[in-house]
Amino acid sequence: MKLGRTENVIRSSRFPRSLFFAILVDLLIMGGLHFALMWGMIEARFPSVLIVHIILAYWAAVAALITLYVRNIFKRAYEEPMHKLADATARIAGGDFSVRVDLPSKPDKLDYLDVMISDFNKMTEELSLIETLRVDFFSNVSHEIKTPIAVIQNSSELLKRDDLPEDKRQEYISTINDAAKRLNTLITNILKLNKLEKQAITPNVTEFDLCEQLVQCALMFESVWESKEIEFEADLADERLMIRADEELLPLLWNNLLSNAFKFTEKGGTVRVSEHSENGIITVAVEDSGCGMDEQTMKHIFDKFYQGDSSHSTEGNGLGLALALRVLQLIGGSIDVKSEVGKGTVFTVTLKDSRRKGTAEQHNNSY
Repeated sequence: MKLGRTENVIRSSRFPRSLFFAILVDLLIMGGLHFALMWGMIEARFPSVLIVHIILAYWAAVAALITLYVRNIFKRAYEEPMHKLADATARIAGGDFSVRVDLPSKPDKLDYLDVMISDFNKMTEELSLIETLRVDFFSNVSHEIKTPIAVIQNSSELLKRDDLPEDKRQEYISTINDAAKRLNTLITNILKLNKLEKQAITPNVTEFDLCEQLVQCALMFESVWESKEIEFEADLADERLMIRADEELLPLLWNNLLSNAFKFTEKGGTVRVSEHSENGIITVAVEDSGCGMDEQTMKHIFDKFYQGDSSHSTEGNGLGLALALRVLQLIGGSIDVKSEVGKGTVFTVTLKDSRRKGTAEQHNNSY
């Protein structure tokens, strides 16, 4: 049994054998002293009544010393750590998640009570993180909701003007419509993410063609790549790739990755989707020649509401990649990102292929 990632062996008892032998030896010594004391008093012709009283007083003192000694050991071994743990629990119940309890033993003498306290500290750390995320989440939600509402309110007030030109009227109507769509998308994504995180959505595993799904998701952005004159390439190693997964959850992943790729790729750039399967492992990569990300941005791209490029903040709400990550966690996949500022980004998704059919011929499509 080990504690966390340390290599320290966990003791099964808080009372080592040395303590047992120490008390045993002390009692034997006390017994020897008893006989020596009695022999001395008999040799000195002490009265019998006095000898009995002295022996009783002697063993009363021995019993008191041993009781105090054991009491002190029990206090240090159990009472003090448990009192600290109880106090910490009370503080957590009051909302203070910063409390931590020191381990009662040294690092090389850990036991099951240390494991319990260590797990307690981990729990409080997780609770602290969850509380921070909760506060940040509601703060971000409030901000994200207030922004389109403010736009709708301001534009609707301007529409009340009687002398408003028709072109301005249409402009304000379009602004209200865009803000309403953004608000609707935000609420929809929040509800989806909430269901995914609470596991209210469980994967509905069916068999479907992954290559066809990738093509269909890509075609939804045809108007985008045509309007931005982006060269889109699909490099699919299989004409058909039948897999068993949730056919409705995976599009959330592909659509978010493709949406980001087209959003951050400038006019005349390139977006490429590639698929490859080998030894039961499917790899799907979404690559763009866009603005790229620095190291700091890549550390937070899967955080809720995080948007590294503020110039595109009006085009999203920072929940897309959080949704994509949660989908992958539910279906047992993984995602990796590589990016370089000014050169582009590559998101690589890895899935387990439970069933595979179709040809293994190289299939390249350019739209």
